[in-house]
Amino acid sequence: MARTGEDTFHWERAVFDDPGPGEVLVRLVAVGLCHTDLSVLTGRLPTPLPAILGHEGAGTVEAVGADVVGIGPGDHVVLSFNSCDHCNACRTGRPTTCETYFPLNFRAARADGTTSIDTEDGAPLGGLFFGQSSLARYAVVSAQSVVRVDVADEEELSLLAPVGCGIRTGAGAILNLLKPHYGDGVAVLGAGAVGLSAVMAARLTPARTIVAVDVVPSRLALATESAPPTPSTAARKISGLVSPTRPVPAV
Repeated sequence: MARTGEDTFHWERAVFDDPGPGEVLVRLVAVGLCHTDLSVLTGRLPTPLPAILGHEGAGTVEAVGADVVGIGPGDHVVLSFNSCDHCNACRTGRPTTCETYFPLNFRAARADGTTSIDTEDGAPLGGLFFGQSSLARYAVVSAQSVVRVDVADEEELSLLAPVGCGIRTGAGAILNLLKPHYGDGVAVLGAGAVGLSAVMAARLTPARTIVAVDVVPSRLALATESAPPTPSTAARKISGLVSPTRPVPAV
């Protein structure tokens, strides 16, 4: 639970409605913690609190509401952002530019302003954050946020939780926006979940040089496993961009 004026999340008991039309009840097996969640907690993003946050969930479907097709109890799913599925952007394969993207993902409520979660005392709590509110053991999720996946078991499923945001963001930036050509160089500043995903995606392109920059040695070690070493001249150039007065490790 995220509450105004608090600097951390807390476990609290809550009461969930049955999934309504276009909604799915998911039992979570794993969830990632994104910087966006922390920004809401600290008030830097305008999601109303109190609310259950979380938008990198993975779990098993327990029940589905009316009008939900292609998803059923027992399905393993990964959860991502919400979209309306009706505007021109959604209907032409660009849901990240959905006309109602911000309210659907940051208002922590249904389109009509209601919520599916209450405290034990009956007070409403924000839910459906990014269509899911997955920092919980269970979540009532928008069907638009659900992607069914084939995995061997829930242990394997738990590894896919970051696909809902961090991995998709990093890889998408490379594959869908940057689109490196043969001979290009790619520099990734920051080798966290998003940055490492960008490094791995760059490995799938014709890019000749891939540079990952970070100050955390363990992250650079992971980057080394995902991309070939970079000439020291390129590393020095990138280090200068980050900090002209202090050398930064580069791979």
